[in-house]
Amino acid sequence: MLKIRTYFYKLTNWEFWNANFLYIIPTVYLLYLSIKAKSLGFFNATNPSIKNGGFAMESKMDIYNLIPIQYYPKTLFFRSNQNFTDVHTEILKAMLPFPVVIKPDIGLQGLKVAIINSWVELANYLNDVKYDFIIQEYIDYMHEIGIFYCKMPKENSGIITGIVYKEYPTVVGNGVSTINELIKMDLRLLIHWKIINEIYGSKLNTILKLGEKFNLISIGNHARGSKFLDASAWITNKLTYSINQICQQIPDFYFGRIDIKYKSINDLEMGKDFSIIEINGAASLPTHMYDPNHSIFYAWLEIIKHYKIMYKIAIVNHQLGIPYLSFKDVLYMLKEHRNHMNLLK
Repeated sequence: MLKIRTYFYKLTNWEFWNANFLYIIPTVYLLYLSIKAKSLGFFNATNPSIKNGGFAMESKMDIYNLIPIQYYPKTLFFRSNQNFTDVHTEILKAMLPFPVVIKPDIGLQGLKVAIINSWVELANYLNDVKYDFIIQEYIDYMHEIGIFYCKMPKENSGIITGIVYKEYPTVVGNGVSTINELIKMDLRLLIHWKIINEIYGSKLNTILKLGEKFNLISIGNHARGSKFLDASAWITNKLTYSINQICQQIPDFYFGRIDIKYKSINDLEMGKDFSIIEINGAASLPTHMYDPNHSIFYAWLEIIKHYKIMYKIAIVNHQLGIPYLSFKDVLYMLKEHRNHMNLLK
């Protein structure tokens, strides 16, 4: 019965539909822009300092190295062939306390991102690693948002075109039900039961006190259970100024989503008490579109709107001498992307 209920819940909520369906119309529009630009690889000129403009196969560590160090978590980079002893030594040298966050250096839809709480958990994770990865300090700010930022190359400042607030999956105790039972009362959480069970196991049999909150996953990822809410109403002159001050220090960054953890929106407006979790480039989605109150038609229009902005930026940068990817390079990038996706999955 639960499987049937979750099936119909997913069927009636487009945000859980297969991503291939979501991309049908935007992909057609992207091909149209490619014809206009006379290049399938025009996106390469969007963010010249990021590999492939940030469309695919870009290194997170390379992007962090573009950002002033005070704006992002302490981060360590490791090759796929580095063993536990090497990693252990570097973590101790960097004085990184647990918990830490570990993720592939070339990421994809939040796959293989984990919060590690002990050396044993780290050793178990590394047993299955066949890709370069990074380990970061865990930022325990309560809130997380994604800010979509766009700036034309010849302009002094950019704009915020959308904000998504990431509401972590959480249950609230009633003094009677176990965490597992509370999850089963919420179809949105039940969809992600498998991954939640892998993380907590028997701890799901714990009974929470009345009013006690339990955060199931502290990673702001839609595929991991976070609810994405459209917070674009938070766009103010103050916030735009603060984000511009940050982005103007990142070389040749013109288009993408900045995922940020922060204490309060007022602090973020003043440029304090925040940390950039990551920056996504040309392939960034305007994830505020995933708000349950929005339709798939709204989502299509938002993606198309941002593709159009990306195209305009790439055209200007190309006129300034930034190359597009060749057809051969685009095919190679797509092949690499497919192989990496299979590796992570």
